[in-house]
Amino acid sequence: MDHLRACRGQRRGPAAHPGGHRHALCRQAAFYDRYAAIPHELVTDRQLPLVPTGQAAVGPQGAGCLLQRPPYRKSPPLSVLWSMFLHAGWLHLLGNMLFLVVFGNNIEDRMGKLRYLIFYLACGYAAAYGFAVANSGSTEPLIGASGAISGILGAYLVLYPRARVWSLVPFLFFLPLRIPAWIVLGLWFLLQWMYSAGITTAGAGSVAYLAHVFGFLAGVLVGLAMRAAGGRDGDVPGRPGR
Repeated sequence: MDHLRACRGQRRGPAAHPGGHRHALCRQAAFYDRYAAIPHELVTDRQLPLVPTGQAAVGPQGAGCLLQRPPYRKSPPLSVLWSMFLHAGWLHLLGNMLFLVVFGNNIEDRMGKLRYLIFYLACGYAAAYGFAVANSGSTEPLIGASGAISGILGAYLVLYPRARVWSLVPFLFFLPLRIPAWIVLGLWFLLQWMYSAGITTAGAGSVAYLAHVFGFLAGVLVGLAMRAAGGRDGDVPGRPGR
């Protein structure tokens, strides 16, 4: 028997949008449910019993996405990997890539390509599973590379705290200034923690800030281990734009 639900989060739109838009959102929901990491699935290691089919319909409680038993088998651990390559739009993707380019190259130089790749993926898994444990009942999909990239930021903070990073500082208008990494990344982490804890609502929305916190802390731990094994922190090697 098929069921109907008003899709939540990014998937809440079908009940409010008629026609083609509603169907498009339901198709998006079906895609995310199949490939994205879902906290409840990660904690239970089982896929959801009912998933969107991609079709919109109208029931007694209004419009929503049609649900049925999944016609496919999904591996929750593997969905974390796919989620790192899924993004909500171009701004989401480009924002992540900007952080990856600015901070990732020096971490890659320090680790080497293979260890860097393993570290990147491990931080993504730590972010996703950390968020899932804290929100075990959530069926909202997690998408994006932010958790993995947060790990890179955490490692950078530990390994290169005195490196200066170009930042736009709002003072009357935006001023480009070179600021020590420990200030930039320390403030960034503080904001992520405040948003995840609900202390401020300025960044409220569908962003999984707690995943950023877990990813960042995983990177900090790896960075501390590298410092203990490889010596002191310092400035980054000479690179264009540094």
